[in-house]
Amino acid sequence: MIDNAIGRVISRFGAELILETQQDGNIRCTTRRKLEHVACGDFVRWQKEAQGNASVLEIMPRKNSLSRPDFRGKIRAVAANVDLLLLVSSWRPAPNWEMLDRYLVAAQQLPADVLIIMNKADLRAQYATPTQEAALAEYSAIGYSVLHADAGSGAGIAEIRGAIGDATAVLAGQSGVGKSSLVAQLLPEQTIRVGAIGGTGEGRHTTTVATLYPIAEGALIDSPGVRDFALPPLNLAQLHSGYPEFARVATGCKFNNCTHQHEPSCGVKAAIAEETLPPQRYQRYLTQLASQTMTHI
Repeated sequence: MIDNAIGRVISRFGAELILETQQDGNIRCTTRRKLEHVACGDFVRWQKEAQGNASVLEIMPRKNSLSRPDFRGKIRAVAANVDLLLLVSSWRPAPNWEMLDRYLVAAQQLPADVLIIMNKADLRAQYATPTQEAALAEYSAIGYSVLHADAGSGAGIAEIRGAIGDATAVLAGQSGVGKSSLVAQLLPEQTIRVGAIGGTGEGRHTTTVATLYPIAEGALIDSPGVRDFALPPLNLAQLHSGYPEFARVATGCKFNNCTHQHEPSCGVKAAIAEETLPPQRYQRYLTQLASQTMTHI
């Protein structure tokens, strides 16, 4: 053992990590088995070894972590110490509003700020349907920031860079929405692999592991595209926190633990009937409620 210091995880490949360090630049480290849950964005204590890779000694306390179940159902961190979620959707492949809602619930649990990015703005006129436009408008009405961008022309790139500022931001979304193309525009000095969309409109994975890139005074984590994003088990209050539009009318609910589904004298259901709450969001909430009811609520 020669010395030890603090570094930040840039990416992880199995038991090996790439760390960003202040004095030694980017270095390769090996984790011990007990540290297998380390994630991109973690700060870790490491030490040099006389031979071979440096070693990670411990994971420093996290501010938060964005997690999702893996293919075995085990909850695993995708990124750590997150300040901002850049949630990317597009007009082709078609928006997955259910997935976007789940990311918004996850953002509340961190907590982290959110910017919804509708990429491929040049395809809006051709592919956006009235139903999709209405769904997107609901997010703006609720109060979420929505930015239309086009990685091909560079539209919106300056605004995204400005939103990141000195924060650690995670770029997340379904496969094929153009996240890697956005990263290529945000970080032109990096070599980013970009995939094309096939004739079906289904997305292709071009990012295989979460990777952290320094950008201005902050950091950008590009996470792998997903076919779906599942939430861990949540209690009712946690789920409701992801639907802030309910809060102003839920005071009219008769029961403190109202699920806004079947209870009498429900302020949320009354607002839906009066068309003062976004109806599409409410229907997706009921779907998420049913999913969580099966597990935890």
